Amino acid sequence: MQQLLQRKVRIANDANCFTLSEATDGAAAGIASVFGIILGTGVGGGVVVNGKMLEGKNLVAGEWGHNPLPWMTPEEFPGPACWCGKQGCIETFLSGPGLSGHYQKITGEARSAEEVATAAAHGIAAAEAILQQYESRLARALATVINLLDPECIVIGGGLSNLHRLYQNVPALLQEYVFSDSVNTRILPPLHGDSSGVRGAAWLWPADD
Repeated sequence: MQQLLQRKVRIANDANCFTLSEATDGAAAGIASVFGIILGTGVGGGVVVNGKMLEGKNLVAGEWGHNPLPWMTPEEFPGPACWCGKQGCIETFLSGPGLSGHYQKITGEARSAEEVATAAAHGIAAAEAILQQYESRLARALATVINLLDPECIVIGGGLSNLHRLYQNVPALLQEYVFSDSVNTRILPPLHGDSSGVRGAAWLWPADD
């Protein structure tokens, strides 16, 4: 590609770009260690430390979505099959299709993740129960990230970042699973929303580069 364009090219995945954007001049601006997550069609993640994106030796730093959901209940085990060939990946539980698929499995009704959230807001008990399960799963999955990386904050992106209840309910659930007497990690919505991925791609070229 560089030969075709006759200029240098820098490429990173969407979750890395999202995290870089939010850590540079977004919700996590000025924060030293940031874990960014995408909760959308899939589940991705990125790590930025002191303004620098961490890619890792195998270029998979932050890919928490393809670890198994921790502390599975008997009802959750072994979990849905994942496109990666494994079973019970975090992505199969926390992605938008994962949430809507769980709702359909329990109720027999097909609803998108957004429709499930709307139903819960209108007092439909099944939708509320399923969202509470989702919040528990998200807290368990993020607790393992905190136990491993202990970031100062976690920024949530993707379509499910619009579920405002996550920012109130999930932090309260972390204490049960994080290996610490207190949990001070902040869970934040994105400042730049759907634009953050594109903005992060631009930030692959720092202003002084």
